[in-house]
Amino acid sequence: MSQTQVVTEEAALRRNIRATLMPGFVGTELPRWLELRLRNGLGAVCLFGQNIVTLDQLRALTAAIHTANPHAVIAIDEEGGDVTRLYFATGSPYPGNAILGRIDDVDYTEEVGRQVGWELRKAGCTLTFAPDTDVNSNPDNPVIGVRSFGTDPRRVGLHSAAWVRGLQSTGVAACPKHFPGHGDTALDSHLAMPVVDVPLATLHERELVPFRAAIAAGAKTVMTSHILLPRIDPQHPATLSTAVLDGLLRTELGFEGVIVSDALDMAGASGTLGIPGAAAAALAAGCDLLCIGTENTAEQLDEIEAAVVAAVAAGTLPLGRLADAAGRVRRLAAGTLAEILATPLPASAQGVSEPSFDSARIRASFAINDRAAEWLAACPATCSVVRLDTVSNIAVGGAPWGPFAEVDAHAGSDLAVAWRSVTHLTRAAGDRSELLLSAAIPVLVIGKDNHRHPFARKLIDALRAERPDVLVVDMGWPSDDLAYADIATYGASRLAGRALLELLAPAPA
Repeated sequence: MSQTQVVTEEAALRRNIRATLMPGFVGTELPRWLELRLRNGLGAVCLFGQNIVTLDQLRALTAAIHTANPHAVIAIDEEGGDVTRLYFATGSPYPGNAILGRIDDVDYTEEVGRQVGWELRKAGCTLTFAPDTDVNSNPDNPVIGVRSFGTDPRRVGLHSAAWVRGLQSTGVAACPKHFPGHGDTALDSHLAMPVVDVPLATLHERELVPFRAAIAAGAKTVMTSHILLPRIDPQHPATLSTAVLDGLLRTELGFEGVIVSDALDMAGASGTLGIPGAAAAALAAGCDLLCIGTENTAEQLDEIEAAVVAAVAAGTLPLGRLADAAGRVRRLAAGTLAEILATPLPASAQGVSEPSFDSARIRASFAINDRAAEWLAACPATCSVVRLDTVSNIAVGGAPWGPFAEVDAHAGSDLAVAWRSVTHLTRAAGDRSELLLSAAIPVLVIGKDNHRHPFARKLIDALRAERPDVLVVDMGWPSDDLAYADIATYGASRLAGRALLELLAPAPA
């Protein structure tokens, strides 16, 4: 083989590797190191809340990415609910999946997906990691919860398919996640490796049902999960498992699009292998596009590229598998670009600052028990509001939530002034129920996933034991018995917060 051939093959290998990589980065402008890699064949970039300040700034950023590589995939984790990147600074104006599942109008869900798509089009993004297609069968799930359309596989499938259709009608690609299903877990794969040890029959009747529906609806990509399914592969999490990706997703479900890894900086993927090792293993297992993480660097990408080159040299990653992955990503990029060019923005989507939804419809989806009905009927003129602050999972991050987000968005209003006196309680603050037991006005407690947090349960139990005028709101996924939720909103987006404020009506003291 001539030196020229060696150089040519090396260059082709490197370009194929780069085509499969999708890093994040720090900052609100395109870094020089990332621009150079895009010019040299980097296939994708992933944007996060930290990269976004305003829509104009985001447009400039995505334009810079496409100037460097017109065929780069620009991905974002915009689910249209608690997990939001477009509205990371203000809270989401969308209902969220669990609320959509409770409303159970697939046409409405399709329209919500379409609205997300138009917003992403205006921002310059071409792929979103949504919808969440997990069946939330475990109410103690710390990472899925209200991101799911519900507990019934068929209903989750119907809404997942509708969301995919709505979004992809705008030219933006959808990415149902987290295959083959993250709903029956009690651990967060950002921090550990959850195990779903269920019979294969259960997997087929529950977890896989909505993914079949989303794939049948034409989903262009599917995201993997970092969970272990010992009945299929007792050694490797799904992201690193040929049996799961090639056997289950490709062969059994017939998926022919791009398989995207969940972020490889998560402990469930790289806890033992490290990110470079996990990248090579994910490609070998069947992933096509690798989500690297949120704050990647040039040095880190060099290490990943070197690890993949070494895997090819060692024979653990066949050249054909790498070429197949790179080809799928390139076809996705070309296909979305063509569809976007062929699908003009409608007049209704132009010049609109953010979408608007009927908050009364959101309010009607809330679960309200008899205690709440009596409290609302009494219509207290004022109340003492307690906000239960818990640590959000990494996917949700620090985005403003619930009525507090809505109040912050209208900082100068009378309502906002009234809500400035809200009492914030956290696990670190301990039990401060004695401060509230003597309150002269009714007490309103607002939290998320109240039943999962001992300090929240202790506070609520103490208040309920001593006074009848306590109302507890859960804006997360409550326990099956609703023990710590007089009102359950099944979502904490800013829109859900607005609907809750309208339900409560009077401002706090």
